[in-house]
Formats: sequence, C-alpha cells, structure tokens
Amino acid sequence: MSKSDEAKRRSTFITTQFEQWALPRVAARLPLWIVPDTLTFLGVVAATFIAAGYMLSNRDPMWLWAVNLALVVHWFGDSLDGTLARVRKIERPKYGFYLDHLTDAYSTFAVGLGLGLSPYMLLSVGLAIVIGYYLMSINVYLETHVFKEFRYGYGVVGPTEARLLLIILNTLAFFSKDLPFTVMNTQMTLFDVGGLIGVITMMLMLSRRVIRNLTNLARLEPARRDGR
Repeated sequence: MSKSDEAKRRSTFITTQFEQWALPRVAARLPLWIVPDTLTFLGVVAATFIAAGYMLSNRDPMWLWAVNLALVVHWFGDSLDGTLARVRKIERPKYGFYLDHLTDAYSTFAVGLGLGLSPYMLLSVGLAIVIGYYLMSINVYLETHVFKEFRYGYGVVGPTEARLLLIILNTLAFFSKDLPFTVMNTQMTLFDVGGLIGVITMMLMLSRRVIRNLTNLARLEPARRDGR
C-alpha cells in the first residue's frame, strides 16, 4: 500500500498532542532488539494480566495495584508499536493495520471481561462496554474504506484517557469501603455507573457519526428512481 493510498489518520483525544510529542522521543531511545511486534506482544500480555488482576481482586483488592501497573505497561506497548515502526521507517501498513486492530479488539474484550468478573462491575455492564466498542470500531473500519480517512477518535476520550480513568477508579475502589450501592434491587458500584454512562455516550456519539456519514454519502450518491 503506497502512502497515497493509505487512509488519513485523525485523532481528537485529550492526550493526542502530548503523545505526538512524547512517543517518537521514547521510540527513538529504545534498543534495536525491541521491534514493533515486541511492543504489540507486550500489550497483549498486559491486557491479559489486567483481566486476571481484576478477577483476582475478588480474593484481595491489592491486585488493583497490579492492574494499575499493567495498564501503564499496556499503554507503553499499545501506543509505541506503530510509533516505533514510523520512527525507524519500517512501516508495514497492511500488516500493522490488521494486527493493531485485532489486538485492540482482544484487549478490549479481556479488560471488559475481567472487569465484569471482578467485584467492582456487573458482567452485563462489562460486556456492554465491549459490544459498544466493537460497534464503534466497525463503523471506523467502514469509514476508512468508504472515505479513505482513518478517524479513530469519537471525541476527546480515547484509549489513553480510558486507562487513566480506570487507574483513578481502581484507586478509589481500593480505598473505599462502602463502594456498592443498590439501584432497583441490583447492587452496583461506581464502575457500573461509569460503565453505563460510557455505553450511553458511545451510542450517542456513534449515532451522531452514522447520521453524518449517511448524509454525506447521500449527497455524494443521490438516490435515483429511473436507473439512469
């Protein structure tokens, strides 16, 4: 795939400017034996550990600190793999696009499942977050094909912001003794409230973008009745 054929990348996240400044500098200082696939694998291992840590927090909330550490490691691996390839000029656009988004899907599933099987979030809420993420991702991939523009941000909250939010919630959960409360005979936590707000927000943002996309496509390809 030539550069002229590649979809343009756009991002609107809060941390985008900081990461665009910091990540290339970090990547330039990594030893040569670390390659992009090494960082991708590190991200997958960290996502698996996040899921395990959340599940093990049923036994001891101290595991939340291990989850926080794994979230930082996951950011390192997930954010730097593509940056390292670009800094060293060893990009593989098709390979990287496929692998990056496949591992993102796995990481989202692992974290959502781990949260749902922890004492801090209902399984239904955790899986709803995963499904919401998948729907938004499918729309991004369709946009990439139709508009030739890879716009992976739906707002100002992206993967890095989500990790920071989880670290904050994990810390609050560890120090809070009265985290659960009851709503309509269902025991919930701050994680559930945050998760439900997140799912509703995702669906609203997705709906807004779908309406805009269909409006633009209808303008580009107006409906015809006579087949000519």
